[in-house]
Amino acid sequence: MKLKKRSIGDLFLDRVKKSSDSNSIGWIEDDVIKFIDFQQYYDTVESLALAFRKHGLDRQDKVAILGNTTKEWHFCDVSLLCSGAIVVPIYHTYTADEIAYILNHSESKILVVEDLKLLNKVASVMDKLKHLKQVVLIKASTGSNKILPERVSLYNYEDMLSEGQEEAQYHPDVFETIITETPESDLATIIYTSGTTGKPKGAAIKQLAFTQMLLNVHRFSHHAFDSNDRSLTFLPLSHVFGRADSFLPLIFGWECVYARSIQTIIDDIALVRPTIMLSVPRIFEKIYAKINQSLEQSNLVKQHLFDWATEKAKEYFACLDSDKTPPTSTILQYQLAYKLVFSKIYNMFGGRIRYFISGGAPLSKEIIYFLRYSGLTILEGYGLTETVAPCVLNPFPKQLPGSVGQPMGDVQISFAEDGEILVKSEALFTEYYKEPEKTEEVIDEDGWFHTGDIGKFTKDGYLVITDRKKDIIITSGGKNVAPQKIENLAKLQPHIAQCILVGEKRKYLTALISIEKELFEREFSELGISKDMDISEIVKLPEVHEIISSELETVNSELAKFETIKEYYILPLELTNENYLTPSLKVKKKELIKDFSGEIDAMYQD
Repeated sequence: MKLKKRSIGDLFLDRVKKSSDSNSIGWIEDDVIKFIDFQQYYDTVESLALAFRKHGLDRQDKVAILGNTTKEWHFCDVSLLCSGAIVVPIYHTYTADEIAYILNHSESKILVVEDLKLLNKVASVMDKLKHLKQVVLIKASTGSNKILPERVSLYNYEDMLSEGQEEAQYHPDVFETIITETPESDLATIIYTSGTTGKPKGAAIKQLAFTQMLLNVHRFSHHAFDSNDRSLTFLPLSHVFGRADSFLPLIFGWECVYARSIQTIIDDIALVRPTIMLSVPRIFEKIYAKINQSLEQSNLVKQHLFDWATEKAKEYFACLDSDKTPPTSTILQYQLAYKLVFSKIYNMFGGRIRYFISGGAPLSKEIIYFLRYSGLTILEGYGLTETVAPCVLNPFPKQLPGSVGQPMGDVQISFAEDGEILVKSEALFTEYYKEPEKTEEVIDEDGWFHTGDIGKFTKDGYLVITDRKKDIIITSGGKNVAPQKIENLAKLQPHIAQCILVGEKRKYLTALISIEKELFEREFSELGISKDMDISEIVKLPEVHEIISSELETVNSELAKFETIKEYYILPLELTNENYLTPSLKVKKKELIKDFSGEIDAMYQD
């Protein structure tokens, strides 16, 4: 398929004309996979686009979408992009105030919202919303029309589809005309990323940037994917990685099945039997933990068999990695190991997986090797919202665990003097919306984007990320978390002196908490604390833990779910200039995290 570097709508039209009778979008209903073909996909998108247009949508209007990952979210997204609108995705876990900020900052005129629960969250801040005129509710609910003020019109998704179908009968050529008149220079989306002050930045991305990203993937794949493949989509569509996942059928023509939820992902994999799956490390970590847990509960014979199989797999792949042909005995032993052990793990994923693509956060080499022994190839990649998701990916013929791979398509990689990774490509965001100064901080005069990550190339041209220049924490689930906002909220609590957030490459957030004796003066007599008692003894008191737990619950109530602190450890010392505070009273985070690594690891033990 020859791709044009124009709009998403152009790719959509090309794919429908080429694959009209082939399966496109799928979903699970009563444990059965249902599909529509590409022509039905087109009809759905056309109907929604014409309905939005009938209700006053103009080119380059901003439309926000708030909800979980569903086929309806995607249909609205594609219809709006084909209409020349600017889509503003919003995480369903965001707080009401965060939603209000994004809606106001983007000047969104229309909001597509999944259900009544999220609509109520929006309604709680409706008096702050200056630009909102219409709401489209995907899952209709009785009484929903009473929630919104008269100035905001409410439409149901199914009614929109019906209206659009009628419009398409009377105006059959309008939709294609709108697509062909949408220039590649139009903005396609504004994706808001976490900021260190708590206010997210809106990365503005053009139509051309999205299509160039897809072109880069297409070229880099060297026909490794085709219309016979099937993907299982579950990543948040409000995240650029999940969004890229949802657009891949446009270039490869494969079947894209939407999972029921992230909670059912293991069962959905077995049912859908995908050949391709994009995921974040947390999912692989869960699977790895589940397998290890099952192994620990098995008898000694099975444990010894597993150890033997692992050793034979290591020997086999060590030869391949050295570009050597394994000896016949090594091949036969690995084949036996695969039959007895690793084939069972492969079949856990439906028995058809050819490639996993991992992004959003670094993945442990141990997990990559483990799944590789089971015939499961993980292509780890690298990308940011600003690079429109993937810009670097491990090659299909040969992966290098511990690296994020090689640049794709037109992507160029360079390095600043301090080792910061610089990226140049047409698949790049244009600006931080309404923030020219912040844009200038990261895009230099020559068009290089400064990623904030430190890295280097191996001698074979594989990119390795060695450090993060920024303070943003990326969890193993791929969530970007701004620690400063959360730490500052915690320090507002009466008994918390310092809060050091931990969670880089981890499955959830934890915190090191520092307390000071003077903060507990009011409770001295009540808790039996004497002025001579050492802080190391105070932190052991259960009453102190109850107080800190209660205050962290208060902090968590003001945060999105993925930002909440799940566990904490109270430091047995006060932070001073003599230990972990700088002269300007800033916490020496790296030193503190290093010195208390054992206590931190304990917070992540199941």
